[in-house]
Amino acid sequence: MDTPAKTSPRKPFLMRLGIGVFAIGVLAVLAVFVMFAFGLRDLPVWLSALAGVATPLGIALSLISLVREHRKAAAG
Repeated sequence: MDTPAKTSPRKPFLMRLGIGVFAIGVLAVLAVFVMFAFGLRDLPVWLSALAGVATPLGIALSLISLVREHRKAAAG
């Protein structure tokens, strides 16, 4: 008896990129929080900038990917 092949569609590249950027941003936020909790006050500017930019950028990329996927599915 043949069973249908399990075909799971891969996430689009933009979605995977958004998830990765978001994860890097969350790690940067955690690093800033831990460093601040241990008493470090002069945190690196690049780390603070990464925490402030990467997290919302990852969310934005993922949302754009979701909208594109929905439009593609609705069109055809």
